[in-house]
Amino acid sequence: MTETYRYDVEILHLLVSPAHAYFGRARDGAADVPTTDAERAELVAGKGIVGDRFFGKAAHMDAAVTLIAVESLEAMAAELGVGPFDPLLTRRNVVLRGAQLAPLLGQDFALESGGEVVRLRAGRPAHPCAWMDRMLAAGAHAAMRGRGGVRCQPLSDGFLSRGPAVLVSPVPLEPEKAGQAVVLRPRRLP
Repeated sequence: MTETYRYDVEILHLLVSPAHAYFGRARDGAADVPTTDAERAELVAGKGIVGDRFFGKAAHMDAAVTLIAVESLEAMAAELGVGPFDPLLTRRNVVLRGAQLAPLLGQDFALESGGEVVRLRAGRPAHPCAWMDRMLAAGAHAAMRGRGGVRCQPLSDGFLSRGPAVLVSPVPLEPEKAGQAVVLRPRRLP
């Protein structure tokens, strides 16, 4: 990957959970599963985050690590007129501040943190599920569309650490737009 653009970001949270919490019907409530907001998380190329529910799962190899911009959650809370959301309730692995993520779709990029570099490929959007209405606030599922983050495949082994980081991108980003919803697919009907 050619280092073209560098952006100072902050890794606020690193969620690692060995099991799914949101399955079945939302009205039945989330499963009580252990979840860690780690200071540091180990990534393995092609497999994901060590100890996470998607690690080494064939169906998730190309999307084992999810990233979201906290600005998206802040904008959603403001739009819905509710207090701040707990970012961990979105079940995204990496919560960043200062990162516009949508332009990274289909791109290889890197995160530098704690003296290490982890390379990732942003493969597809991380669409929200109906659970967001129950876990965040009424209307959160719709508000999160187009700003649910990106699902990535780790391309290198390494560690991510909470705190200051650098996002190295092959395409220009606009960090001030990190909280804006992105139309991922134009409407087909008038």
